[in-house]
Amino acid sequence: MEKPLYPSPYMRITQGYGIGSHKDSYAIDDAGSDSGIDYITAPFTGTIRKIYKTDANEVWLESNEPVEYPDGTIDYMTVLFAHDNDVSNLYVGKVIRRKERFYEEGTKGNATGNHCHIECGRGRFTGSGWVQNSAGYWSILNRKKPEECFFIDDSIHVLNNNGYQFKKIEATSPEDPKEEENTKEPEIPNPDIPDKEKPEEDDTKEPEKDNRKLIFTCQKDDIYAIRLKQGQKLYLE
Repeated sequence: MEKPLYPSPYMRITQGYGIGSHKDSYAIDDAGSDSGIDYITAPFTGTIRKIYKTDANEVWLESNEPVEYPDGTIDYMTVLFAHDNDVSNLYVGKVIRRKERFYEEGTKGNATGNHCHIECGRGRFTGSGWVQNSAGYWSILNRKKPEECFFIDDSIHVLNNNGYQFKKIEATSPEDPKEEENTKEPEIPNPDIPDKEKPEEDDTKEPEKDNRKLIFTCQKDDIYAIRLKQGQKLYLE
C-alpha cells in the first residue's frame, strides 16, 4: 500500500493555509528550490480526474487505490494542483505513477511568482471536485491539512516547512528484510591428508555414447553468425 509522498522535491512553503487567498482552506503554495520553475511529482499512483484550464490550469489527481495516511487511516486521496503554465501534455484519464514528474510550478491564473498551489482531500473525486468556501475562494472537497496527508523521506529537501510537521518515512522497510549473511567459513582441503572418499578412476568403463547431432556442414568460407572454415562442422548436444 502506497504512502503519499510530498509532491515537491524541494519543500519551500511560501504561503500556508488559513491566511490570505487560502482563508477557509488547507491550501499551501510551494515555490520549490528558487524563483525558477521546478517540477512536481505524483504523491501516489493515480489518475487525472479533472483539468480546469479556464482559471489556473487546475488538475485533480485521484489515487487508484486506497493509500495510507500519516495517522494510519486507509482511504482514497485526491490532490489538487494549480498554476502550471502548460498542461497540454495532460488529459483526463491519464495514469501517473508515484514519484513521476507530471506537473510544474508556474504563474497561470492569479499567481505572483512561480509556485504550485496544492490542496489535499480525503476520498475519491466527486462532483465538480471543489466548492466555494466562506471566503469566496474555491477549495477542494473533503479538505485535509497537507501534513495529515503527505509523508516525506530523504529525497525531499526541506527548505521551509512553514512550521508544519510532516511524518518521515523510515529509511528501511520491514517489507524488505535483509538477506541473511553466510557466516560459515569455506572448508580448505589439507594436501597432507589423502582424499579417501574420492573413487578411483575406472579405465574399463565404456565411453559415453556420442549423442551429438550434425546440424550443418559449411560448404565454403563465410560468416554464419560465427565464422566457420570449409570442412568445419557444427554440432548440437
